[in-house]
Amino acid sequence: MTQLSGQRSPLARFFLTPDEPRLRAGWRLLAQTAMMVTAIMFFVVPLTLVQWLFPKVNLFLFEPIITGLAVTISVYLARRFFDQRSFTSLGLRWDRQAVRDILVGICISAFTMGLVFVIELSTGWLEIQGFGWETEPANILIPNFVFWSLSFLAVGFYEELLSRGYHLQNMEEGLKTPLALFFSSFVFGLGHIGNPEFNWAAALGIAAAGLFMAFAYLRTRQLWLPIGLHIGWNIFEGPIFGFPVSGLETVRLLNHQVNGPTLITGGAFGPEAGLVVLPAMAVGALMVYWYTRKPYKEKDA
Repeated sequence: MTQLSGQRSPLARFFLTPDEPRLRAGWRLLAQTAMMVTAIMFFVVPLTLVQWLFPKVNLFLFEPIITGLAVTISVYLARRFFDQRSFTSLGLRWDRQAVRDILVGICISAFTMGLVFVIELSTGWLEIQGFGWETEPANILIPNFVFWSLSFLAVGFYEELLSRGYHLQNMEEGLKTPLALFFSSFVFGLGHIGNPEFNWAAALGIAAAGLFMAFAYLRTRQLWLPIGLHIGWNIFEGPIFGFPVSGLETVRLLNHQVNGPTLITGGAFGPEAGLVVLPAMAVGALMVYWYTRKPYKEKDA
């Protein structure tokens, strides 16, 4: 390995790893990001033209599809040509264990977000006002619920593919795991900077959620458990329990008003920007630890 590195020019050593003829981790991350942005623009331009021709078309309906395609395509190509590894090696081995991980992850997040709801309700920081079907007819409520659920299913997949998949794993190659966890979660937090009501507390809270999901990845070295956690988190946070999801207002089956201190409840951004989410995530992490207490391969057998 040392001999191979020594035979290269200084410029080649700057761009290529010392033991393989492939880009260093930092350059791979930059290349993937460039491809992702290019892919997003490729899809956005024609949709913008459609919006101009048909002003009544709601482009927000296409946002999860556009972003999901851009992330998946860019990660696949980067993994194949820059990383020189298989796509499934990111932690996408599909088997019965994968299905089990997704379902368990959804259940853990359901309990976690339910705990947030109970804390706010029991302290008087939340006042229940009614149910979604009391204010909206079924022919509107049900399609909206299905739309948001499918959107969050897509978001859970592509955000974990990017953050706990490509970002964290490439950073682990170039840095020690603790630093990779910190930087990938920091990038994950900043990735929500365009969301409504975003602030420093929101960035820190989402970064903490990133660490929570990264813990699930590190325990399994597969992405399915964090994907399940992410899907369950968003669906139960917004459509089920009626909180804003990272600043986004969604359909609600449960209508309520949050009156508690913003520092604790997160205010208009939702629980992720409040201290209330930290003990709930701690309980969720304990549940992840308990679920993964046996060696992963042993459970898969």
